[in-house]
Amino acid sequence: MDVPSEYRATKPNQKRRPKGQRSSQPAPPQMAPPQQAYYNDFNTQNQQQQNYMQNFGQPDMFFSGYNPGNPGATGPEMQFAQQYLNNPMANMAMQYGSSLAGQGKDIVDKNIEKYMSSSKVKYYFAVDTAYVGKKLGLLFFPFTHSDWSIRYNQDEPIAPRYEINAPDLYIPSMAFVTYLLVAGMVLGTQDRFTPEQLGTQASSALVWLIIEMLAFSLSLYVMNLKSGIKYLDIIAYCGYKFVGMTVSLLAGVMSTNTVYYCVLLWFCLALVFFLMRTLRVQIVPQSEAEDGHTRGTKRSLYFILSVSLVQPLLMWWLSSSVMIYRRI
Repeated sequence: MDVPSEYRATKPNQKRRPKGQRSSQPAPPQMAPPQQAYYNDFNTQNQQQQNYMQNFGQPDMFFSGYNPGNPGATGPEMQFAQQYLNNPMANMAMQYGSSLAGQGKDIVDKNIEKYMSSSKVKYYFAVDTAYVGKKLGLLFFPFTHSDWSIRYNQDEPIAPRYEINAPDLYIPSMAFVTYLLVAGMVLGTQDRFTPEQLGTQASSALVWLIIEMLAFSLSLYVMNLKSGIKYLDIIAYCGYKFVGMTVSLLAGVMSTNTVYYCVLLWFCLALVFFLMRTLRVQIVPQSEAEDGHTRGTKRSLYFILSVSLVQPLLMWWLSSSVMIYRRI
Protein backbone atom coordinates (compact mmCIF):
# COMPACT_ATOMS: atom_id res chain seq x y z
CA MET A 1 0.00 0.00 0.00
CA ASP A 2 1.42 3.34 -0.99
CA VAL A 3 1.82 6.02 1.74
CA PRO A 4 0.87 9.60 0.83
CA SER A 5 3.69 12.15 0.78
CA GLU A 6 1.97 14.39 3.38
CA TYR A 7 1.84 11.60 5.97
CA ARG A 8 4.17 11.94 9.02
CA ALA A 9 4.81 9.13 11.42
CA THR A 10 3.97 9.79 15.09
CA LYS A 11 5.26 8.21 18.20
CA PRO A 12 2.93 6.09 20.23
CA ASN A 13 2.87 8.38 23.28
CA GLN A 14 2.69 11.61 21.30
CA LYS A 15 -0.62 13.20 20.61
CA ARG A 16 -1.20 14.61 17.26
CA ARG A 17 -1.72 18.41 17.18
CA PRO A 18 -4.52 19.66 15.05
CA LYS A 19 -3.58 21.69 12.07
CA GLY A 20 -3.29 25.43 12.77
CA GLN A 21 -2.72 25.10 16.56
CA ARG A 22 0.56 26.40 18.03
CA SER A 23 2.70 24.55 20.52
CA SER A 24 2.65 25.70 24.17
CA GLN A 25 6.36 24.97 24.66
CA PRO A 26 8.70 27.98 24.16
CA ALA A 27 11.07 27.96 21.27
CA PRO A 28 14.70 27.31 22.12
CA PRO A 29 16.85 30.51 22.31
CA GLN A 30 18.97 31.34 19.33
CA MET A 31 22.71 31.71 19.96
CA ALA A 32 24.66 34.54 18.33
CA PRO A 33 27.35 33.48 15.93
CA PRO A 34 30.87 33.52 17.38
CA GLN A 35 31.95 36.01 14.74
CA GLN A 36 29.42 38.60 15.99
CA ALA A 37 30.56 38.30 19.64
CA TYR A 38 34.19 38.68 18.65
CA TYR A 39 33.30 41.76 16.58
CA ASN A 40 31.53 43.37 19.54
CA ASP A 41 34.51 42.76 21.84
CA PHE A 42 36.82 44.30 19.28
CA ASN A 43 34.62 47.40 19.01
CA THR A 44 34.58 47.79 22.81
CA GLN A 45 38.36 47.63 23.05
CA ASN A 46 38.73 50.03 20.15
CA GLN A 47 36.35 52.51 21.81
CA GLN A 48 38.32 52.36 25.09
CA GLN A 49 41.54 53.01 23.18
CA GLN A 50 39.99 56.01 21.41
CA ASN A 51 38.80 57.44 24.74
CA TYR A 52 42.30 57.03 26.18
CA MET A 53 43.89 58.80 23.20
CA GLN A 54 41.37 61.65 23.46
CA ASN A 55 42.25 62.18 27.13
CA PHE A 56 46.01 61.96 26.51
CA GLY A 57 47.71 65.22 27.47
CA GLN A 58 44.79 66.55 29.51
CA PRO A 59 45.58 67.87 33.03
CA ASP A 60 43.13 65.46 34.64
CA MET A 61 45.01 62.51 33.14
CA PHE A 62 48.28 63.28 34.89
CA PHE A 63 47.21 65.24 37.97
CA SER A 64 44.06 63.38 38.87
CA GLY A 65 45.43 59.85 38.71
CA TYR A 66 43.84 59.08 35.32
CA ASN A 67 43.35 55.38 34.65
CA PRO A 68 41.63 54.13 31.46
CA GLY A 69 40.08 51.28 33.41
CA ASN A 70 38.96 53.52 36.28
CA PRO A 71 38.35 57.10 35.09
CA GLY A 72 37.10 58.25 38.50
CA ALA A 73 40.33 57.46 40.34
CA THR A 74 42.18 60.45 41.85
CA GLY A 75 45.73 60.92 43.03
CA PRO A 76 45.86 62.61 46.45
CA GLU A 77 49.55 63.39 46.04
CA MET A 78 48.70 65.75 43.16
CA GLN A 79 45.96 67.73 44.91
CA PHE A 80 48.15 70.81 45.38
CA ALA A 81 49.11 70.97 41.70
CA GLN A 82 45.54 70.19 40.62
CA GLN A 83 44.24 73.09 42.71
CA TYR A 84 46.10 75.62 40.58
CA LEU A 85 45.85 73.83 37.24
CA ASN A 86 42.06 73.61 37.57
CA ASN A 87 41.80 77.30 38.51
CA PRO A 88 41.18 79.21 35.25
CA MET A 89 41.97 82.57 36.85
CA ALA A 90 45.43 81.40 37.96
CA ASN A 91 46.18 79.96 34.50
CA MET A 92 45.05 83.14 32.77
CA ALA A 93 47.13 85.21 35.19
CA MET A 94 50.27 83.20 34.44
CA GLN A 95 49.74 83.46 30.66
CA TYR A 96 49.04 87.18 30.76
CA GLY A 97 52.02 87.79 33.03
CA SER A 98 54.30 85.91 30.65
CA SER A 99 53.11 87.92 27.66
CA LEU A 100 53.42 91.18 29.59
CA ALA A 101 56.97 90.34 30.65
CA GLY A 102 57.90 89.43 27.08
CA GLN A 103 56.51 92.70 25.72
CA GLY A 104 58.39 94.68 28.36
CA LYS A 105 61.64 92.93 27.49
CA ASP A 106 61.18 93.73 23.80
CA ILE A 107 60.52 97.40 24.54
CA VAL A 108 63.61 97.66 26.73
CA ASP A 109 65.79 95.94 24.13
CA LYS A 110 64.60 98.30 21.38
CA ASN A 111 65.06 101.54 23.32
CA ILE A 112 68.06 100.80 25.51
CA GLU A 113 70.52 101.93 22.83
CA LYS A 114 68.94 105.41 22.80
CA TYR A 115 69.86 106.23 26.38
CA MET A 116 73.01 104.29 27.29
CA SER A 117 75.96 102.52 25.78
CA SER A 118 75.50 98.84 25.10
CA SER A 119 78.97 98.05 26.43
CA LYS A 120 78.09 99.47 29.84
CA VAL A 121 74.88 97.47 29.98
CA LYS A 122 76.61 94.26 28.91
CA TYR A 123 78.93 94.55 31.90
CA TYR A 124 75.97 94.18 34.29
CA PHE A 125 74.74 91.08 32.47
CA ALA A 126 78.14 89.34 32.29
CA VAL A 127 77.14 86.56 34.68
CA ASP A 128 77.13 82.78 34.72
CA THR A 129 75.32 80.07 36.63
CA ALA A 130 77.93 79.86 39.36
CA TYR A 131 77.73 83.60 40.02
CA VAL A 132 73.92 83.58 40.18
CA GLY A 133 73.92 80.74 42.71
CA LYS A 134 76.57 82.37 44.89
CA LYS A 135 74.93 85.80 44.72
CA LEU A 136 71.52 84.42 45.70
CA GLY A 137 73.14 82.66 48.64
CA LEU A 138 74.85 85.92 49.61
CA LEU A 139 71.56 87.82 49.46
CA PHE A 140 69.82 85.38 51.78
CA PHE A 141 72.77 84.66 54.11
CA PRO A 142 75.14 87.68 54.10
CA PHE A 143 76.03 87.46 57.80
CA THR A 144 78.97 85.10 57.33
CA HIS A 145 80.54 86.96 54.39
CA SER A 146 83.75 88.80 55.30
CA ASP A 147 85.32 90.38 52.19
CA TRP A 148 83.02 93.04 50.69
CA SER A 149 85.53 94.87 48.52
CA ILE A 150 85.26 94.96 44.71
CA ARG A 151 88.35 94.18 42.69
CA TYR A 152 89.34 96.42 39.78
CA ASN A 153 91.30 95.83 36.60
CA GLN A 154 92.87 99.01 35.15
CA ASP A 155 90.38 101.33 36.88
CA GLU A 156 87.49 99.19 35.67
CA PRO A 157 85.62 96.81 37.95
CA ILE A 158 85.89 93.13 37.19
CA ALA A 159 82.89 91.49 35.52
CA PRO A 160 80.32 90.08 37.94
CA ARG A 161 81.03 86.50 36.90
CA TYR A 162 84.50 86.88 38.43
CA GLU A 163 83.52 89.12 41.38
CA ILE A 164 80.65 88.15 43.65
CA ASN A 165 80.54 91.61 45.27
CA ALA A 166 79.99 93.41 41.95
CA PRO A 167 76.44 94.62 41.23
CA ASP A 168 74.55 93.06 38.33
CA LEU A 169 71.27 93.65 36.57
CA TYR A 170 70.55 90.05 35.57
CA ILE A 171 69.26 88.94 38.98
CA PRO A 172 67.10 92.07 39.54
CA SER A 173 65.54 91.89 36.06
CA MET A 174 64.77 88.17 36.30
CA ALA A 175 63.47 88.65 39.84
CA PHE A 176 61.19 91.46 38.65
CA VAL A 177 59.70 89.31 35.86
CA THR A 178 59.26 86.37 38.24
CA TYR A 179 57.62 88.66 40.79
CA LEU A 180 55.00 89.69 38.23
CA LEU A 181 54.29 86.06 37.32
CA VAL A 182 53.95 84.99 40.95
CA ALA A 183 51.82 88.04 41.78
CA GLY A 184 49.50 87.18 38.88
CA MET A 185 49.23 83.59 40.10
CA VAL A 186 48.40 84.73 43.64
CA LEU A 187 45.77 87.15 42.36
CA GLY A 188 44.30 84.34 40.26
CA THR A 189 43.97 82.03 43.25
CA GLN A 190 42.09 84.83 45.03
CA ASP A 191 39.77 85.37 42.04
CA ARG A 192 41.01 88.97 41.87
CA PHE A 193 43.07 88.75 38.70
CA THR A 194 42.48 91.24 35.93
CA PRO A 195 44.93 92.60 33.35
CA GLU A 196 44.51 96.03 34.91
CA GLN A 197 45.38 94.67 38.36
CA LEU A 198 48.57 93.02 37.11
CA GLY A 199 49.47 96.15 35.16
CA THR A 200 49.05 98.18 38.33
CA GLN A 201 51.48 95.90 40.16
CA ALA A 202 54.06 96.19 37.37
CA SER A 203 53.77 99.96 36.99
CA SER A 204 53.91 100.52 40.76
CA ALA A 205 57.12 98.51 41.08
CA LEU A 206 58.74 100.30 38.13
CA VAL A 207 57.70 103.76 39.31
CA TRP A 208 59.09 103.17 42.79
CA LEU A 209 62.33 101.84 41.31
CA ILE A 210 62.73 104.98 39.18
CA ILE A 211 61.93 107.21 42.16
CA GLU A 212 64.58 105.42 44.21
CA MET A 213 67.18 105.84 41.50
CA LEU A 214 66.46 109.57 41.09
CA ALA A 215 66.28 110.25 44.84
CA PHE A 216 69.52 108.45 45.68
CA SER A 217 71.39 109.96 42.73
CA LEU A 218 70.24 113.41 43.80
CA SER A 219 71.26 112.68 47.39
CA LEU A 220 74.78 111.80 46.29
CA TYR A 221 75.01 115.12 44.47
CA VAL A 222 73.47 117.24 47.25
CA MET A 223 75.56 115.64 50.00
CA ASN A 224 78.66 116.01 47.83
CA LEU A 225 79.60 112.37 48.31
CA LYS A 226 82.33 111.31 45.94
CA SER A 227 81.96 107.66 45.10
CA GLY A 228 82.22 105.32 42.17
CA ILE A 229 78.55 104.32 42.37
CA LYS A 230 76.69 104.84 39.10
CA TYR A 231 72.96 105.07 38.56
CA LEU A 232 72.95 101.53 37.15
CA ASP A 233 74.57 100.37 40.39
CA ILE A 234 71.74 101.99 42.34
CA ILE A 235 69.15 100.24 40.16
CA ALA A 236 70.93 96.93 40.76
CA TYR A 237 71.11 97.37 44.53
CA CYS A 238 67.48 98.50 44.74
CA GLY A 239 66.36 95.71 42.40
CA TYR A 240 67.61 92.95 44.68
CA LYS A 241 64.50 93.39 46.82
CA PHE A 242 62.40 91.64 44.14
CA VAL A 243 64.20 88.40 45.01
CA GLY A 244 62.86 88.49 48.55
CA MET A 245 59.41 89.61 47.43
CA THR A 246 59.13 86.68 45.02
CA VAL A 247 60.26 84.09 47.55
CA SER A 248 57.95 85.56 50.20
CA LEU A 249 54.91 85.37 47.91
CA LEU A 250 55.71 81.78 46.95
CA ALA A 251 56.10 80.81 50.61
CA GLY A 252 52.82 82.51 51.48
CA VAL A 253 50.77 80.99 48.67
CA MET A 254 52.03 77.48 49.48
CA SER A 255 51.38 77.78 53.23
CA THR A 256 49.97 80.63 55.33
CA ASN A 257 50.33 84.37 55.76
CA THR A 258 52.45 83.77 58.85
CA VAL A 259 55.09 82.00 56.77
CA TYR A 260 54.95 84.86 54.26
CA TYR A 261 55.71 87.44 56.94
CA CYS A 262 58.49 85.31 58.44
CA VAL A 263 60.27 84.90 55.09
CA LEU A 264 59.75 88.59 54.30
CA LEU A 265 61.19 89.63 57.67
CA TRP A 266 64.25 87.42 57.22
CA PHE A 267 65.04 88.79 53.77
CA CYS A 268 64.50 92.37 54.95
CA LEU A 269 67.12 91.92 57.66
CA ALA A 270 69.48 90.17 55.25
CA LEU A 271 69.08 92.87 52.57
CA VAL A 272 69.67 95.70 55.06
CA PHE A 273 72.86 94.02 56.25
CA PHE A 274 73.97 93.34 52.67
CA LEU A 275 73.44 96.94 51.52
CA MET A 276 75.06 98.50 54.56
CA ARG A 277 78.22 96.44 54.19
CA THR A 278 78.38 96.83 50.41
CA LEU A 279 77.76 100.59 50.27
CA ARG A 280 79.99 101.28 53.25
CA VAL A 281 83.00 99.87 51.41
CA GLN A 282 82.30 101.99 48.31
CA ILE A 283 81.34 105.33 49.92
CA VAL A 284 82.87 105.78 53.37
CA PRO A 285 86.61 105.48 52.49
CA GLN A 286 86.34 108.06 49.69
CA SER A 287 84.39 110.45 51.90
CA GLU A 288 87.02 110.21 54.63
CA ALA A 289 89.87 110.85 52.22
CA GLU A 290 88.27 113.90 50.68
CA ASP A 291 86.40 115.64 53.47
CA GLY A 292 88.13 114.68 56.67
CA HIS A 293 87.14 112.04 59.14
CA THR A 294 83.92 113.38 60.70
CA ARG A 295 81.63 115.23 58.30
CA GLY A 296 82.16 112.98 55.30
CA THR A 297 81.62 109.85 57.36
CA LYS A 298 78.37 111.14 58.86
CA ARG A 299 76.90 112.14 55.51
CA SER A 300 77.85 108.83 53.97
CA LEU A 301 76.32 106.91 56.87
CA TYR A 302 73.08 108.87 56.53
CA PHE A 303 72.96 108.00 52.85
CA ILE A 304 73.71 104.32 53.47
CA LEU A 305 71.02 104.09 56.16
CA SER A 306 68.43 105.79 53.96
CA VAL A 307 69.09 103.42 51.04
CA SER A 308 69.13 100.33 53.26
CA LEU A 309 66.05 101.09 55.37
CA VAL A 310 63.83 102.12 52.46
CA GLN A 311 64.06 98.66 50.88
CA PRO A 312 62.11 96.75 53.61
CA LEU A 313 59.34 99.37 53.54
CA LEU A 314 58.93 99.05 49.78
CA MET A 315 59.09 95.25 49.96
CA TRP A 316 56.24 95.20 52.45
CA TRP A 317 54.24 97.88 50.63
CA LEU A 318 54.39 96.24 47.20
CA SER A 319 53.93 92.60 48.23
CA SER A 320 51.34 93.07 50.98
CA SER A 321 48.83 94.45 48.48
CA VAL A 322 48.94 91.03 46.79
CA MET A 323 48.78 88.86 49.94
CA ILE A 324 46.48 90.93 52.14
CA TYR A 325 43.28 89.42 50.70
CA ARG A 326 44.46 85.84 50.76
CA ARG A 327 42.20 83.44 52.64
CA ILE A 328 44.00 81.71 55.50
